[in-house]
Amino acid sequence: MKISFQLNGESVTADVPDHITLLEMLREEFELIGVKEGCGQGECGSCTVLVDREAVNSCLMLAAFVNGKKVETIEGLAGAQGRLDPLQDAFVKHGAVQCGFCTPGMIMSAKALLDDNPCPDREQIKQGMAGNMCRCTGYIKIIEAIESVAKGGNSCG
Repeated sequence: MKISFQLNGESVTADVPDHITLLEMLREEFELIGVKEGCGQGECGSCTVLVDREAVNSCLMLAAFVNGKKVETIEGLAGAQGRLDPLQDAFVKHGAVQCGFCTPGMIMSAKALLDDNPCPDREQIKQGMAGNMCRCTGYIKIIEAIESVAKGGNSCG
């Protein structure tokens, strides 16, 4: 099956079997290894990417479903000359990275949350990140990193 979509702001096409997941296509066809497979069952959030600005578990979505859509991965967040996105920078500054395996999925979920609600309170952040697991128990630092980006915005009080 031939599909066309936007990947990190670039128009791409891929010829993929109809049973391949978005996760498999991103890693194998496009070599985007920031997308991680943790559980393969949609439970851990390590494979989270944005599809039309919505956080999805790429291990559960068939690649064919992104035909005509916009997909954003962790590799698409960094700006010119590798300048980190504010969320990436906050995760580093707050020590929210831990081992790093869950970090791409955490950041993509946080991006979807902040795109939808630029000024979440702590409870909204916890709720928005509920689909992502960290085996290193780094949740407090992750929440603080997300809070710092939200509070750093000019529209937050």
